[in-house]
Amino acid sequence: MEKIFVVKFTGPFGFIKPWTAVRDSETYSQQFLTPSIVAGMERKLFPELLKDDDGEIKKIVGHRLSYKQVSIQKEVTQTRGWNSMKPSGEDYKIYSRGKIDGKKVSFTPIDRGVFIEPVLWLAFSKAEDAKKASKEHICLCRNEDMLYPEDEIVEVFRNEFDTDEDLFAGFELIFERTEESFMVGYNRLKNNEAMYGYLKVVGTPVKNNY
Repeated sequence: MEKIFVVKFTGPFGFIKPWTAVRDSETYSQQFLTPSIVAGMERKLFPELLKDDDGEIKKIVGHRLSYKQVSIQKEVTQTRGWNSMKPSGEDYKIYSRGKIDGKKVSFTPIDRGVFIEPVLWLAFSKAEDAKKASKEHICLCRNEDMLYPEDEIVEVFRNEFDTDEDLFAGFELIFERTEESFMVGYNRLKNNEAMYGYLKVVGTPVKNNY
C-alpha cells in the first residue's frame, strides 16, 4: 500500500482569489486550490522545476485546505477605468490609471472575504521532497498571506489521508476530468489547455472549535 509524506502549513489568515481574477466590489476566498496554484507552490518549494516548465504538477500528490471562518475586510484598489487627456494642440490622447496633469489617482474600496487561520496539508510521494518543503514558507495567492510549516512530517498510507476526517479534514480539488468535474482555468504554459477538477470534501473543512 502506498505511503505518502504530509507537511502541515498554517498561518493567521489567507486569501485565494477566484481563478477568473475578477475585481468585483465584493469577493470571497475560493475554497479550493486550482492546478495552477498548486503548481505555483511547487515552483516556490522546488525552483528547479522552473526549467522547461510545462505548468504540470510534479511532486505534490495531494492537498487539503481548512479554515475557521471567513472575515470580511475592507481593501482599497484602483478602479477598472482609465483616465484620459488630450494634450493641447495634439491629435492623440494619453491614457493612464495614475495621475495626469495633477489629477488624483482614483481608488475604490472593496470587500474581500479572507480565511482566518487556514490549515493546508501538502502530500508528497517522496520523504526527501516533504523534508525540503518543511523548511520553506508558502503563499496562497498574495505575498502577504504566508503559511509556515510545522516541523513534524506525517507519514501515512494514502487511504488514511483520504479518510481521516479528524486529522486531514478539508477541501481538495481532484485534478481529473470526470462527469463531476468543472473547468478551473487554463494552462498558459501548455497552449492554454483547459484545466478541470472536482471537489472532494473530507470531514468538516470549516472548523467550529476556537
